[in-house]
Amino acid sequence: MHAATSAGGCSMALIDLGRGGGGGGSGTAPAKPRLVMIVADPGRESTAAMEWALSHAIVEGDDIMLLHVNMPYPHNGAAGPSRSSSGGSTGSPIAALLGGGGGSGAGGADPHPVDFVEAMRAACRARYPRARVHGERVEPATEGREAKAQTILAESQRRGVEVLVIGQRRVSSFLGLRSPSGSSRGHDTTAEFLIEHSKCLCVSVQKKGQNAGYLLNTKTHKNFWLLA
Repeated sequence: MHAATSAGGCSMALIDLGRGGGGGGSGTAPAKPRLVMIVADPGRESTAAMEWALSHAIVEGDDIMLLHVNMPYPHNGAAGPSRSSSGGSTGSPIAALLGGGGGSGAGGADPHPVDFVEAMRAACRARYPRARVHGERVEPATEGREAKAQTILAESQRRGVEVLVIGQRRVSSFLGLRSPSGSSRGHDTTAEFLIEHSKCLCVSVQKKGQNAGYLLNTKTHKNFWLLA
């Protein structure tokens, strides 16, 4: 089974997902389907978030929303998804969900792969065939450093989301004080913003190796380690 501990090794109470997560139903049926939103991006962090949500957060009867924000990528080569993590790459964790190499072709020029949201939808439907799974791309509602986070927040509130799941990047710079581009600190400010400001439960997910489990963060749980 699964064990949950803090990063320091102390046992912690399980995160309350609002409906006895982990695939088991509770004794009373909800009045309406619960909407779980997963932030969809063409990278391993988003894949890990979806895998955790399907295994631990979503249950039969839930609706699933996959939301991708079409952020413009800078032209200095410092940011944006890596070529190896795009939805159309042969080594992509998203493409692996479908057992193939993706469908964007060999050119690889399109920074927004056409298939990664559909691949995630297919994975969700394979796990929950009766679930209503929606995939949507939206334009950023604002400008600036927190445009993506603010757009996700606005969409989650507008749609009445009850659980918001986002993949969280690992800290890549020493103590999170700087990044190669110099424009942002090492920690994932989008996930942090959503955890702090979401009215619904927001869970950031970081996969710790192939079989080492997940590191989760919410407003009330920090560095919550869920062992595989």
